[in-house]
Amino acid sequence: MWMICKKEWQQFFGSLTGYIALVIFLLLTGLFLFVFPDTSLLDFGYASLNGFFELAPWLLLFLVPVVTMRSLADEYKAGTFELLKTMPLSNASIVWGKIAGAFITIAIAIIPTIIYAFSIQSLSSVGGIDVGSTIGSYAGLLFLGAVFTSIGVCASSLTNNTVVAFIVGAFMCFILYNGFEAISKLPALGSAGYYIEMMGIKFHYHSISRGVVDLRDIIYFAGIIVLFALITQRMLEKR
Repeated sequence: MWMICKKEWQQFFGSLTGYIALVIFLLLTGLFLFVFPDTSLLDFGYASLNGFFELAPWLLLFLVPVVTMRSLADEYKAGTFELLKTMPLSNASIVWGKIAGAFITIAIAIIPTIIYAFSIQSLSSVGGIDVGSTIGSYAGLLFLGAVFTSIGVCASSLTNNTVVAFIVGAFMCFILYNGFEAISKLPALGSAGYYIEMMGIKFHYHSISRGVVDLRDIIYFAGIIVLFALITQRMLEKR
């Protein structure tokens, strides 16, 4: 598993595309948070990273599929999947190795943004940021990155075309993140809308971002990750 994990993130950083994707992610977050007037944290008047934690999931919707689209699609296309299957590795080891390798890449993109918290803290004249909420939000962001990674690897297992894998992965992440909340707002659903909203990733991401780590949120994220890992494993078995 760890051999696959190492190969995955080394392959991503072995090309210029990987570095460009991470630079664009960090550049966009920096521009939105400190330059663009409509979203600049400097114009809020109080120390808060809420704007960043609202923006980051939407950027991850595109960054994660970029990272994962080659995970298995390239293996199929290049014919190296057959070589991979000759190794003493189970399908589960291949899948979890791919997920772990891609997640390390996503974590590498998220961790440098901690400097935003230190920046806002140092610029604050009174009080400072809510440390508990900020830590919870970063935990939620990492869980979100792990879920999107699992979905992206699953999308990559469906095709040998990396562009199709990117589109399918981004679409699936969007539907699971925002789709349930959008459906829950339909007037015809009434009180049932709340339970439908609970099925979406966004509900649990916002819940854990409050700084209170609820076991139900962790179980939800773990369940989604395992579900898509099992689907991916099933797709490999069909091959």
